[in-house]
Amino acid sequence: MVVAAVILDELRPIKGLADSKALTARRRERLYDDVLARALCVSIAEASVEEIDRLNILGATLLAMQRAVSGLRLTPHRVVVDGNRLPSLPMPAAAVVKGDAKVPVISAASILAKVRRDRLCVALHERWPAYGFDGHKGYPTPSHLQALREHGACPAHRRSFAPVREACGVVAVDRPF
Repeated sequence: MVVAAVILDELRPIKGLADSKALTARRRERLYDDVLARALCVSIAEASVEEIDRLNILGATLLAMQRAVSGLRLTPHRVVVDGNRLPSLPMPAAAVVKGDAKVPVISAASILAKVRRDRLCVALHERWPAYGFDGHKGYPTPSHLQALREHGACPAHRRSFAPVREACGVVAVDRPF
């Protein structure tokens, strides 16, 4: 689970910000660099597989959001979050459904998180190539589910995720990523 927090510089607008899922990988990479270069500050945070399994996906997402906001070099006056749930924060916050397509600062955070996640999936692929993380980026595609049935789960798989549980009852043992 990867999330990001961004404070944009109003004096240095970034053209082309949009929902990260609506952009090509190449465009996301360019915008990733633009956000890092032009934003006042950024923070990218994660929740581990173990935290997701222990807290559930929503709890882990809210935890990662708290980490991202607290990791900012500057303290924001207000936080806007994509979705309909808010983490507990010490400043005012608002949830915006489909905010990654509507609010530029959420779009910027979405792009940072997506690029970081994709890069982590490439690293996972290098470690466990049988699963094809570089292609499916962790989503339960038919080829990913087949790899789970054939090889069991690796430490990067969330045991609490139903497709993982259903695809394999046996867990492969390896040291954590």
